[in-house]
Amino acid sequence: MKQRENRQGITLVLTGEGKGKSSSAFGTAFRAAGWQLQVVVIQFIKGKWKTGEQQAASRFDNIEWHALGDGFTWNTQNPEQDLQTSREIWAFCQEKIRSHRYDLVVLDEINYCCEYGWLSGEEIADFIQREKPSWMHLILTGRGAPIELIEIADTVTEMKKIKHAFDLGIQAEQGLEF
Repeated sequence: MKQRENRQGITLVLTGEGKGKSSSAFGTAFRAAGWQLQVVVIQFIKGKWKTGEQQAASRFDNIEWHALGDGFTWNTQNPEQDLQTSREIWAFCQEKIRSHRYDLVVLDEINYCCEYGWLSGEEIADFIQREKPSWMHLILTGRGAPIELIEIADTVTEMKKIKHAFDLGIQAEQGLEF
């Protein structure tokens, strides 16, 4: 494994209407952990409900997991609280990035916060360009990635929905969806 000073950190944006943005990021997190990299996953939207990926991550000493959101935005009863929570989570993310402790940082569903106007793409892009160490890998997920993040990213993948079981009336299945 390359030493940090010899590594080229990659900023990756996973966006689009299709399924698989968070799953792709989590797969990368587990891959990195398998190589003994220090990983932190910070979730903006998902609340305190249990997920298989969070339970799996708890088995790794080198994965730190934070599900800090208030829950899904379509369930919100308090948009001002969602804004405040997003700002607090963003400040937490900045602390984690500035700590230089992590080789991979996953900001899960941060793009939604930009789409809803809780955070600005410009603010996030400016921070990444100024503060992210050159050796650190960073993944930002969620629909509606702002152009500012797309422009500064090294890799951008747009997930496109062709068909989804939910459209057929099939609810989320444990072990596959969460």
